[in-house]
Amino acid sequence: MVGRLIEMSVESVRVHMLSTQHVVILRELERDRYLPIWIGPWEASAIAMKLQGQSPERPLTHDLFATVLELLGATVREVIIADLADETFHARVMLEVGGRPIEVDSRPSDALALAVRTGARIFAAEAVLDRAGVVPDHSPTEDAGGPIDESRLSVFRDFVNSLDMEPGTEDRREGPPRE
Repeated sequence: MVGRLIEMSVESVRVHMLSTQHVVILRELERDRYLPIWIGPWEASAIAMKLQGQSPERPLTHDLFATVLELLGATVREVIIADLADETFHARVMLEVGGRPIEVDSRPSDALALAVRTGARIFAAEAVLDRAGVVPDHSPTEDAGGPIDESRLSVFRDFVNSLDMEPGTEDRREGPPRE
């Protein structure tokens, strides 16, 4: 069991300018807290394309998987960012087939790409958010009343400042970003 779950949405898919690595940023629905997850360029492109309403000429792997699930009568109920172990996020895809729940292990990027295609809800385990979630600097205390860990926030500030934040520059291609 992953404990308490917190509903999230995909805030954006970005390219880290210094490393050219891709990151998907999830945002907590009920509070101003974010969960950045580093992902591969193919998955970043798959998520960004769907968020922008673009369709490839031929189905991508995630499109194919969503279609196969639908044809088999399976419904993607939700995806969960369930764990963070050894600096690696782990996800679960929660399906329903014929009224029977099925839980499938997944990489977060694949689970998120599937969720944006099927409209499934996205959750993160509270323990994962407590370890890796980031709260923007609004006040001297967090919503829970405890002190903010300034070292964590400064790392996030540096990270956000290094992202390509120009409108329309989300990675829509497969491959490294342009300069």
